[in-house]
Amino acid sequence: MSTVSGRIKVLLVDDHAVVRAGYRTLLEGNAAIEVVAEAESGESAVKQFIDRAPDLVVMDLSLPGIGGLEAIRRIVARRPDARILVFSMHEDTVFVEQALQAGARGYIGKSSAPNVLVEAVKQIAAGSVYLDPDIAQRLAFQKTRGASSPFSGLSTREFEIFCLLAEGLTVADIAKRLSLSGKTVANYATQIKGKLEVASNAEMARLAIRHGFIKA
Repeated sequence: MSTVSGRIKVLLVDDHAVVRAGYRTLLEGNAAIEVVAEAESGESAVKQFIDRAPDLVVMDLSLPGIGGLEAIRRIVARRPDARILVFSMHEDTVFVEQALQAGARGYIGKSSAPNVLVEAVKQIAAGSVYLDPDIAQRLAFQKTRGASSPFSGLSTREFEIFCLLAEGLTVADIAKRLSLSGKTVANYATQIKGKLEVASNAEMARLAIRHGFIKA
């Protein structure tokens, strides 16, 4: 998937303008890649995807508004063949699994070498799936051991709501952010607590801190 000129049109999504500028410079240093749009929130990412029709989206997960996972879901719901590469500071395998489940075609960590981002963009644009080698190795090791995260039983939506609750958002806050009813979010919260075997939002926060999802 590429433009007539042969360049890969990329939508770059990150909430920090300075970070986006650095990634734009890195990507456009390769003649095969052109950054055609940028977005700083999940909502903006979806809108830019619709308006600019990029070949590929480079998506952070930690975004204002609906967040990266929900943005991925909305983009893929609109265009199932959308090619999305997650480029995130979250390198825990549960985030990788959730992003892929939401519809991403690749995942690399922000600690990766610069050339990894360019290579991942090229491979996903060509129709492949790309995982950071270190992350892929950890995923394979985890599956080989038969080990599972306490979050592996959560759906993508449940995991997303879990993270927001753990960060201290109220049911009303989450309902507004994700365009859901308060009752729906409350039902999700009950399901999440049951699956994780916790009794309160405070326990969820402690669980998230223990696994490094949020800082104490």
